[in-house]
Amino acid sequence: MALNHLLLLLLLILLSLSITITSSSSPVTANHDSPPYLWPLPAEFTSGEETLSVDPSLSLTVAGNGGGSPIVRAAFDRYTGMIFKHAYNRASSLLTRIRFLSVVEYDITSLKIIVHSDSEELQLGVDESYSLMVSKKNDQSIVGAATIEANTVYGALRGLETFSQLCAFDYLTKSVQIYKAPWFIQDKPRFKYRGLLIDTSRHYLPIDVIKQIIESMSFAKLNVLHWHIVDEQSFPLETPTYPNLWKGAYSRWERYTVEDASEIVRFAKMRGINVMAELDVPGHAESWGTGYPDLWPSPSCREPLDVTKNFTFDVISGILTDMRKIFPFEFFHLGGDEVNTDCWKNTTHVKEWLQGRNFTSKDAYKYFVLRAQQIAISKNWTPVNWEETFSSFGKYLDPRTVVQNWLVSDICQKAVAKGFRCIFSNQGYWYLDHLDVPWDQVYNTEPLNGIHDPSQQKLVIGGEVCMWGETADTSVVLQTIWPRAAAAAERMWSTREAVSKGNITLTALPRLHYFRCLLNNRGVPAAPVDNWYARRPPSGPGSCYAQ
Repeated sequence: MALNHLLLLLLLILLSLSITITSSSSPVTANHDSPPYLWPLPAEFTSGEETLSVDPSLSLTVAGNGGGSPIVRAAFDRYTGMIFKHAYNRASSLLTRIRFLSVVEYDITSLKIIVHSDSEELQLGVDESYSLMVSKKNDQSIVGAATIEANTVYGALRGLETFSQLCAFDYLTKSVQIYKAPWFIQDKPRFKYRGLLIDTSRHYLPIDVIKQIIESMSFAKLNVLHWHIVDEQSFPLETPTYPNLWKGAYSRWERYTVEDASEIVRFAKMRGINVMAELDVPGHAESWGTGYPDLWPSPSCREPLDVTKNFTFDVISGILTDMRKIFPFEFFHLGGDEVNTDCWKNTTHVKEWLQGRNFTSKDAYKYFVLRAQQIAISKNWTPVNWEETFSSFGKYLDPRTVVQNWLVSDICQKAVAKGFRCIFSNQGYWYLDHLDVPWDQVYNTEPLNGIHDPSQQKLVIGGEVCMWGETADTSVVLQTIWPRAAAAAERMWSTREAVSKGNITLTALPRLHYFRCLLNNRGVPAAPVDNWYARRPPSGPGSCYAQ
């Protein structure tokens, strides 16, 4: 109590002496060394020529039905931690605050976040639009402020990311500044689905690494983590209904409990990111038989799964029942790719089953996929399948099916012409394990190429870059994802006109360099942008902003 009285007395003395307070930065044109490069580029914005200082004790004011959401408040704490990590300690003592206030007046002292809806439901197409205004105090206002206004908490999150990118630490003044103010930004995404696939079957990724990937996704405004959890190599997920399945994990230490998976979903939601789980059937499923050998057609035919047994579909139903308790996102991925049915034709009981139904092996493949789809639909999921299902028997797919492209460049064009929704993931440019694909080829790849009918364009719900795990484990996964995933992220967020005009070495490359360095500064080991081969270290000494 005595200390509090002393601090209060000091504050009163300072006020009574009418100490002259000076600004830490008068309005000047920002120099080129610290440009406020934004990534992805907002839909609409204007800026000025002033430099504004930001109070390290930046306060949060909320308004609207959803302004008080824990999601908003947690995000504000995260972002202020990133913005002010070099600067004044926000948790420092009142005495230190008085010392700072005695010599500095800041242009931006508060951030107001207005969220109109109190709903925190996160599904496809949630409103992510926002407006952001940053200006200094003037004759009409004695308090400088920034204001984010959004219809949902998830729009507010996107606005916070943009605000954080406007803030730069000045090493000379040891303060956070915003260049080229005032800023007026109106922003919204071009596509509702902007995804990144991770593969935890080919290489196990620890929980903290997955969280770091999710955190980094939010910096680029990606909004769907496609979690390819299991494959032929390993089955790391706990499934209580069929507890022996995770015997197919690489080891007892490379597994995800139900609680682990639920925590990943919770962590992602706090950052406005949905998690779409994938259970790839009937191929890519050899690991299932480690715990339940009856799922294999025979010891020498370990995939595709045994199409003849109801037990196979009982297991699929049980897994989906367990996963529905974890994954609230409306989409569920059922795979369906790269199904080699040769061993079905060469396994006696499967061959007899085919003959008894007058089925070809292709018919059996269709039967399996369609039956799996109905199981997913019965659990209130919309099925997503890889493009082979559409190419092989598209007219039989449930009309709610979302087709994911990867092989053929015009598959989305064909799928939407038939009324299906499509996710663009062309392997030639958006498969991140293709290390010889540079950033500019990723950036220039357009999901709507060849689709001219506006009603069909709307059926392309977005795109996804895929980080397949055969050659990427914890040691390299983040530098393989970044910065090339950012190139696709801007393609999916920003307007088509903005990303398609001009020389991208002038309009995009400097900003991508800056964004890569922002990732590095936030602890994300993004590789150099200018690598001729992805994820390699720099070829020699140099600035982050020139590599």
